[in-house]
Amino acid sequence: MKLSKIGSKATYHRCITHLNDWRFIKYIPSHNPYKGSEIKMLNLGTTSKQVINEFKTSVEQALVSNTNSTKQIENYNKQELPKNKFEVINFFIVKKWPKLEAEKFYNHYQSIGWKIGGKIKIVDWQASARNWILKTPKHKNQLSQNKDNLKTSKIKNYDQPL
Repeated sequence: MKLSKIGSKATYHRCITHLNDWRFIKYIPSHNPYKGSEIKMLNLGTTSKQVINEFKTSVEQALVSNTNSTKQIENYNKQELPKNKFEVINFFIVKKWPKLEAEKFYNHYQSIGWKIGGKIKIVDWQASARNWILKTPKHKNQLSQNKDNLKTSKIKNYDQPL
């Protein structure tokens, strides 16, 4: 942490998980405060031969300060956003929902940048789609225009006072 000029443990873990996600290193967390996590990385030495996926490990344990060790590290195994509209449509078809609802869902979240409330990025778009399905009534568009919610009579007598 000192060499990379990182002052906080949270920043250190975020950087390590990003490096793991980008496949620069292979990070295997231990989740045990007395046993160090394992980090494997490519040998970037200069040689005349090409090195392909050669991981070397060190027997040394990387020590991180024990300050704020009760905080949990975020899980970075997040699902990506849908690649295109057809991935969403296929998801809705598997759930036996109409293509129109899939397009409504995709267009809605595409227009707001795949965020919830305009601030929080969507972590799992399939969970959002399942919530969309749960909140949308099956027969929403089949409401009758002739339904009388005020329970008024169809035969009107205008001579009768209100």
